[in-house]
Amino acid sequence: MASSAPSDRKYLASHEWAKDQDGEIVVGITDVAVELLSDLVYIDLPPVGKKVTQGEVFGEIESVKAVSDLVAPVNGEVTASNEDLADHLDDLAQDPFDKGWMIRIKSDGEASLDALMDAAAYVKHAAVE
Repeated sequence: MASSAPSDRKYLASHEWAKDQDGEIVVGITDVAVELLSDLVYIDLPPVGKKVTQGEVFGEIESVKAVSDLVAPVNGEVTASNEDLADHLDDLAQDPFDKGWMIRIKSDGEASLDALMDAAAYVKHAAVE
């Protein structure tokens, strides 16, 4: 499955992306994840102030055919949650890399994005899905 993975962010094997922006990590899911899920019906995101742990579930997204966990790319605290997504899942489907952002995390500095895949590695990974 082909991805248009922007090179300004890092990627998890589970199809989340993470972008360092103004000292916070913006998190979302990739176009491949949206395509795999197809018709999105529900999203559950954490509230501001929630602590998240790298590699652990921070929420879930549901389509007509599957429920998928959302995995945190770093340790830290949620500073913003895109509450509009619940009512506008089409934004996520149409623009997963910008309008479809899910949460912002203030990293605690213990985990780095360096361990995640760059765009080229993610595109290779997504091609075998």
